[in-house]
Parts: sequence; C-alpha cells; structure tokens
Amino acid sequence: MPGFKGKTELDVRDSTPDWTPFTPKRAKEGAPNVLFILYDDTGLGAWSPYGGRINMPTLDKLAANGLTYTQWHTTALCSPTRSTLLTGRNHHLNGMASITETADGYPGANGRLPDQVTTIAEVLRNNGYSTYWIGKNHNVPEQDIAAGASRKMWPTQQGFDRFYGFLGGETNQWYPDLVEDNRFIEAPYSPEEGYHLSRDLVDQAITMLRDQKATNPSKPWYMWLNPGANHAPHHAPQEYIDKYKGKFDDGYDAYREWVVKRMIDRGVLPEGTVDTPMNPLSTDIINDADLVRPWDSLNADEKRLFARMAEVYAGFSEYTDAQVGRLIDYLQKTGQLDNTIVIYAADNGASGEGSPNGSVNENKFFNGYPDELAENMKYLDQLGGPETYEHYPTGWASAFSAPFKMFKRYSNYSGGTADPLVISWPKGIKAHGELRHQYHHSVDIVPTILELTGNKMPAVNHGVEQYPLSGVSMAYTFNAKPDGPTQKHIQYYTMLGTRAIWKDGWKAVAVHAPLTSKGHFDQDKWELYHVDVDRSESKDLAAEYPDKLKELQDAWFAEAKKNNVLPLDDRGPAELLTIERPVEEKVRDTYVYYPNTAPVPEGVAANVRGRSYKILANVEITDPNASGVLFAHGSRFGGHALFIKDRKLHYVYNFLGIKPEQVFVSPTELKPGKYTLGMEFERTGAGEHGESLGKTKLYVDDKVVASGDMKTQPAKFTLSGDGLCVGYDSGDAVSELYQTPGKFTGGEIQAVGVTVSGKPYVNMEAEAKRIQMSH
Repeated sequence: MPGFKGKTELDVRDSTPDWTPFTPKRAKEGAPNVLFILYDDTGLGAWSPYGGRINMPTLDKLAANGLTYTQWHTTALCSPTRSTLLTGRNHHLNGMASITETADGYPGANGRLPDQVTTIAEVLRNNGYSTYWIGKNHNVPEQDIAAGASRKMWPTQQGFDRFYGFLGGETNQWYPDLVEDNRFIEAPYSPEEGYHLSRDLVDQAITMLRDQKATNPSKPWYMWLNPGANHAPHHAPQEYIDKYKGKFDDGYDAYREWVVKRMIDRGVLPEGTVDTPMNPLSTDIINDADLVRPWDSLNADEKRLFARMAEVYAGFSEYTDAQVGRLIDYLQKTGQLDNTIVIYAADNGASGEGSPNGSVNENKFFNGYPDELAENMKYLDQLGGPETYEHYPTGWASAFSAPFKMFKRYSNYSGGTADPLVISWPKGIKAHGELRHQYHHSVDIVPTILELTGNKMPAVNHGVEQYPLSGVSMAYTFNAKPDGPTQKHIQYYTMLGTRAIWKDGWKAVAVHAPLTSKGHFDQDKWELYHVDVDRSESKDLAAEYPDKLKELQDAWFAEAKKNNVLPLDDRGPAELLTIERPVEEKVRDTYVYYPNTAPVPEGVAANVRGRSYKILANVEITDPNASGVLFAHGSRFGGHALFIKDRKLHYVYNFLGIKPEQVFVSPTELKPGKYTLGMEFERTGAGEHGESLGKTKLYVDDKVVASGDMKTQPAKFTLSGDGLCVGYDSGDAVSELYQTPGKFTGGEIQAVGVTVSGKPYVNMEAEAKRIQMSH
C-alpha cells in the first residue's frame, strides 16, 4: 500500500504496524470554520445593509462587523450559481448552463457535475473538516429526485457529511418536501404547532454543530445554509408580515427611485449613478411576461394586493434572517463565532416569475389558468399563510433589483446578476463596517475559502484530471482600500440566450431576451458600458468605442470556447420540454405503488395530465370504521386523492385550489371485506385554457357507484413536490375533507395501480409557462 512504512511478516508478532496511511488528516491548527448563508431571488436594492427597506438585523450586525461588497455577481439563475459555489468553476464547466430541469445533451448543459470538478466540501472533508449542507439543493437532476433513484448527485455523495433540506428548486415553507441525508422524511411538526421551514433548517443546523462538538470539539466545520427564502412561495409568520404593513403602499416605481438615492447616500453606488428604466425601450431586451405595469396604471384593489405581496416578501426575508440570528447567537455563546468566516449572499437577482399581475396561487399561472383579481382579493389577509402560494408581480422584481435593468434570468444586465454579499470574520478581518467595490463573481468564493483554510483544489481526483479553477480569491480585499483595484480581470455571462462579458471595468452586452426561440445570435446588437464609471449600465458607448466593443466580443467567444458554453440556447420552454433525457425507467402505461413508501416525485410518477386514467386499489377492510387515504398526489393548490371517510369511498380532484372541490362519493357504506376500490376518468376534450374535460366514474369492485363531469389540470399539480403517496398524504392535504397525514387505518392496502391511456394531450403553452417561470 502506498505510504505504508511498517513491516508485514507471516506472524503479527514479527510485524511492525504503521498507522500513517490510515490516519484521518487533521485540519491545520487554527483553521477557521466557514458558514455560508445563501438566499434565493434577492436583488441589490432589497436589504437594509444596502439601503433597502427590508430589515435584516442579523445581516446588519454582520455587515457592521465585516465587509459589504457592492460589485459581487452571479450567473442570474439558481442551479448554475449554486454549482459555481460548489466547485469554483464556471457553470458551463459544471454542466449547469441553466436549471437542472432544462438540461440537454451538450457538455456545458447536461445538468450533472462532471468527474472533472471537485466540490469544496470534498476538499475540506479530505482535509479534516466536518461538512454540512442545510436547505435548498437544486443541483440534483430531476429524474434522480426519487427514493429508488441514483444518489450519485445527492449532497452526501458530493463531499457533505450530512444533508437536511429539499432537492428541488422550491418548496412549500409550511409543508416542505424534506430529505435527511439519503432518505425522504416528513416535517417534524405542523404549521399549527409553529412549523416553518426557515426555523426548522436552523434548528437542524444547530443540532448538527452540537453533535459535532460533543465528539470532535477541535475539528473545524463548513456549513452551507440555503433557506427557501426568498424564492416563491412567499410564506412567513403573520407577525413578521405585519411589521411591513403600509411600508410599500407608495408602489414599486417610487420604491425604486427612493432606494437608488439611499444606495448612493450610503456609498453602495457612486455619485451620479443613473436609475435605469423599469421597462426597457427595446422589445428585443424583454419578454412580454416580464413587463412591468406602471403603478399609477393600477386600480385601488391591485395596489392593495401588490403592496401586500411586497409586505409578505419582506416579512419572509426578515423572519429567515431572524432564524439565522439564532445560529449566530449559538456560535457566539459557544465561543465559535470569532474564528468563523460568515458569508451571507444571494444566488441571483429578484424574481420576475410572478408575471405583471402576481398570483396568490402560482400554480394557476403555471397551468395557463387565469388569475382573477376578485378571487385573489379574497386572500388578501391570508397572503403568506398556508392557504396561499404567493409571488409578487414583476414591478417588485424590478424595484428590488435597482438600479439595474431587468432581474433574474437576464445575465446580460446586472439586474439578474448583481447580488448582495457580506463577509464577516472577527479573527481574520480587521476592517469593520466597510464597503468593498472590487468586482467579483460567484466563482471566486471557492478560491477564497481554499486560501483562508490553507487548502488547494486537487489537480487529479479519483484518477481524473480536474478542470482548473475559474475564479480568483477575494481574500486580498480584506485588507484593501474600499476602491482599491480588483484582482479579477474577466468574467463571461450566458443564460437562456442572454450573454455579456465584463473585462477590466468594461462590459459588452448582447441585446437578446431569454427563452424567445428567436435564435440568429449572429445578428444580435451589442451594447458597451464602462461600468467602472457607469455602475447601472445606463449609457451605451458602442458607437463611440467600436474597437473596445470588438475586443470584448472577441473575449466573449474565447471564454465561450474555454468553458463549453456553445451552443447558445434561447429556445422557448415548449421546445425545451420535448428534449429526451436519459432515464433509468422507461415511460409505461401501468404503474403499481405500495403503501407507506416515500412520496414519488411528480417528475417520475404516473403522468395523468391531459389523458384518460384509472386508479385502482386492492384493499381489505377489517374494521367497520376504517378510514384514511388510499392514494394522494398533490396539495391544496392542485391534486387528487382517493380515500375513505365516514365509511364511504371518496374521490376528490382539486382543480388548482378553486372551490368547490370536485367530489365523488359512494352512496353506501363499506363493510369489512376485500375490495377493489377506484375511479376512472375518460377524457373527451379540452377546455378554453387547456384543461381536460371528461367523465369520472367511482368504482366499488366492478360497480359504478358515482359518476359525473370533471376537469383536470393541464400542467403539474405542484412545483414544490407533494409527491404521489399510498396509504397517507404527505405535506399539505389535497382535500379539505381530511387532514394530513390522513394515514389509512382499519385495514390493509395491498397495492394501488394507476393506468394511463391514450396519447397525452399537452398544453404546451401552459407547460411552457410552468418551466419558464418556476425557477
């Protein structure tokens, strides 16, 4: 064995042991802990350290005790940014051109980390650190988010000792889809008992650190804490929402103007920074779904609704910050904070996924089903609670991404890429409460951590030669002057057909809206900005400096070649949906499920959308009062369930949460005995908005006991999970007629079969909206 210096003979008594190759490597003496807190969907103009109206007390304290960065950037979307923070490589080298759900068969866009990249967690674990991932993931391929799927891309196979959180792009904050390490679990308690995901995540983080210190007190740790905030659905306790009552009544136009002045006064933006328009003049820049409705064009109800949506978002953000504060307090009390590097950031600009009108149930928008103002107003006082799945309109995305053009998904303009970043390290950073204006990017975080912990990225790992790091360390900024020169010189940007490049203070921007299927990239108009003096990218200098523009265009193509960027892809979601991706199980017509297994995620569950289907359950009833869920899939925001209640068989199809529910009930009671219980939906056509229309029959054995007209959703039941269950209902209940978990008692479920027939009818417009806006 390499490194073994002992001696082996026939008899152990004649041999000499050597523990050298078997001894775990210890971290360097005095190595710091690392706590990385990463929010979602937050622009530069949102939070209090930058002048925003959302109070972030914990972040304020960290900023006062550390450094606030004003020119830190990301990729403009979730999965790609998170991949750069995992590996220190540009997102195309990670195979993450976009979110995992849009992966295709190119080296830069396949949705799986290649063997040529090693995560920071694996490096640190191999060098004596404990490693933890808490909260959101969104770096596991959609088809692998299943109990029986490969775990290769799950966190514990990527260098993390422990994981507690959710694997998809978003989840219900009151009823989340949870994974602990390598298994799906249910939330430990209910919203009625005070549950909220942000609170739970910090509870778990503190527990993991306590456990570690109980057994390995001298060992440093790395923790990546990824709350669901500020991604939709926007959910927060009422007392935090109420803190912001009336704070956004002036509207998003006024907010943007107000916050830009505040950012200039604080020195976050240079004097003379120009506030750019909320709606760009050129239609080539923007998608129609991303337009902003001027505040003064709204009626009174719309203003009340939209203002309340901003209040919920703000409450969500502050509540989560308060939970982070509990973790910081724990570190302070246990003497760990002084030597803990705390990094607090966001992964992309504010989200424009709520459309110009926002929604109290995002799932309607993703199903191509119109929101109605009168119906939404009924939920005004319930926004942020379990009854809603809310997202604010595009106006707030623009306001919170001030002073830049556009927001999340747009990588060409800084509204999509400019993000907050605060770094605090009492033992290692002498400067307190200072700004840093050096230009940096998410690929620079891993090199920074490596330098500060005294480690290096391996050149070869598991026998595979590794890609070099794409970023540079930011550690030099700790002792630099606020306006000192940056040590970064170039960074390309590309996302969903948008693209740009920054080089030594200049930025070239291709005018191209995302997800338009426009193509013809060779015909794109390019703009040029001197961002060292024009931070908000307000004055196009392309005509004045054609040579500089050409230099940057050539640099973009050079970076694209080096980083596996090509081909560019602006295809619309409808086209992306038709991409055939490798799967472990072929699509089939009949699916059999067994009781009390982990929820089956919708991405791999039987697909009943837009087609006829049957659900049949073989059940033995042993107790006359048997009751509970036989089959359930979805949530109160859309789904269906087969269950026994009051001794009668029920089937409910909850169409996008719209009341009343579609309910079918057997007229007679079920006595003890063996049954085949089920339902059948025969699709006969499509409705105005792509919903399937048809007839439903409820069966007890071979007898039809109830029937009637029914409609089904054109797109997915839910974006946040709530997978298919047998014998119970995980997360949020599909029907108001029972409460979760609704576990079946008084008998035995042998199995449940789901059969689908006919070619699936797909409302591509609705599916396009879902995939375009969901992440």
